[in-house]
Amino acid sequence: MSTILPPAAGGSAAPNDPAIDTGRGTGLWKDAFLRLRRNPQAIVGAVIIGLFLLVAVLAPILAPYGGDELPGRTSITPTTIPGPGEIDGFPLGLDRFGGDVLSKLIWGAQASLLIGVVSTALGLAGGMLLGVLAGGLGGWVDNVIMRFVDILLSVPNLLLAVSIAAVLGQSSYAIMIAIGVSQIPIFARLLRSSMLSQRGADYILAAQTLGLSRRTITMSHLLPNSMGPVIVQATLTLATAVIDAAALSFLGLGGGLPQAAEWGRMLTYAQAELAVAPQLAFLPGACIAITALGFTLLGESLREALDPKTRRK
Repeated sequence: MSTILPPAAGGSAAPNDPAIDTGRGTGLWKDAFLRLRRNPQAIVGAVIIGLFLLVAVLAPILAPYGGDELPGRTSITPTTIPGPGEIDGFPLGLDRFGGDVLSKLIWGAQASLLIGVVSTALGLAGGMLLGVLAGGLGGWVDNVIMRFVDILLSVPNLLLAVSIAAVLGQSSYAIMIAIGVSQIPIFARLLRSSMLSQRGADYILAAQTLGLSRRTITMSHLLPNSMGPVIVQATLTLATAVIDAAALSFLGLGGGLPQAAEWGRMLTYAQAELAVAPQLAFLPGACIAITALGFTLLGESLREALDPKTRRK
């Protein structure tokens, strides 16, 4: 039976203060959400991610031109690339192919969002599968899976993604698979560690005492209570996925047309024009950095909100 704590001496507590125990209690995720609402870092990250998602989803409406269109190709010369404001109708200027830079940045947000979400989902699914098998079954299954994960972790993440993308061929699907596979060992080891730390918990011992099967205990009790760190890591990994996608496209592994709207590809073809039009490299680079910053801020804030060492501060 829960009890209501009296207010501290010398003052009164506001009944709606989420930090005060009202007797009803708060769940882990509800408490984390309340903490995030009071964290300026989390708010800034959420605003950045919200704008990024809004631009990506509304790209067909916001972009003046299509991602592959070249409306200003007649204005490009071998020595001249119109910059921001130099030609009416192109507020951020043109690129070397005659494409509208503003439109390409907007469509590039959609491409980066698709690659980041799909690759992270692939890595999360594969990592959870290996993590559940290793943490739930243990024994020789755990040893085999963890040795395989150790081999993957011994290779630098970006180098592994480059190798996989080079084998699969130059396409956006190859980049998604390459980044997703490179993230599998991270999620697998994290979920397995979280499940091992929960094995000795009272609720697991109680379930074993009731005679529940290992499968029921693993899927209904152990796995749901071990997902917190994995979800936080997935948020942080989205930032890494956006950067890795840009890096692979920058290395020429993204495939597609040279004038296609994708931030990494825009950086690739801006190298030759750095002296003439530096904004062609600065603008997509800034978009990549700001988007990654948003996911990182929100992910770090979520990790702090779910950390039992800080929840009661």
